[in-house]
Amino acid sequence: MKQVMITGADGQLGKALLELVPDGYTTLPANRATLDITSDSAVRQWCNDNKPSAIINAAAYTAVDKAESDTELASLVNEQGAGNLARAAAEHDIPIVQVSTDFIFNGRKGSPYLPEDSADPLSIYGATKLGGEQLVLAEAASRATIIRTAWVYNESGSNFVTTMLRLMAERDSLSVVADQVGTPTNVNGLADACWNCLAKEVRGIHHWTDAGVASWYDFAHIIQQTALDLGLLNREIPVLPIPASQYPTPAVRPTMSVLDKTSTWAALQCEPIHWQVQLRTALEKLVR
Repeated sequence: MKQVMITGADGQLGKALLELVPDGYTTLPANRATLDITSDSAVRQWCNDNKPSAIINAAAYTAVDKAESDTELASLVNEQGAGNLARAAAEHDIPIVQVSTDFIFNGRKGSPYLPEDSADPLSIYGATKLGGEQLVLAEAASRATIIRTAWVYNESGSNFVTTMLRLMAERDSLSVVADQVGTPTNVNGLADACWNCLAKEVRGIHHWTDAGVASWYDFAHIIQQTALDLGLLNREIPVLPIPASQYPTPAVRPTMSVLDKTSTWAALQCEPIHWQVQLRTALEKLVR
């Protein structure tokens, strides 16, 4: 039985990883209360004491806008923390899966990003996640797997889907950015991809989201239509498309950050599932 260290165990992805453990694995959860990943000595001691067979790093500083003014902490968690875990993986000769983001790209390519495309982050969040990737690859080398993802949500917690459902119940209309394009990702699919990368010993840089493409406006529109169909909302409100310039944020976001998953689907031998299908699956859980 392989014991896998799951960092960020209290987060959206961490919880999904703990719920979807495949046969042959057990988990060693770690959260901020039990392990400071920004401390190299703490990480080494934890790994020496617990002797994991692998590491999935789901811990991250993900407050994209706040990171613009909280640069030091974002760097400590996303870069130094990832590097510490990768160093421990190398010392124990075990694999590490590092979860990264589409925000390492500038969004100007005009077509889906391949894993080998050049990075050019526009935000502190994107820059620190890229720094984390680079440290993991440098420290863990052939033991490292990088999984870049985007627009992750589940049916609970704090994310775009739950925020839209709340606002659609509270407001008479809603304006949503229509000129930023990417792909929504159900966290359960991402968790499965992480586990499959370990099981199939898939190494290197890979991309994972659900299939298809959407703007934030498209995403919001389908959230409302699906929620109405399932009885989660009892009235329809106008959802209005606006340009990002009408919704300024501290962090600059990529205009088109669609990730090409072709090589990942082939490596994991899995069929792509469209984001609208995955969204409905998530919202059906709320009905139940």
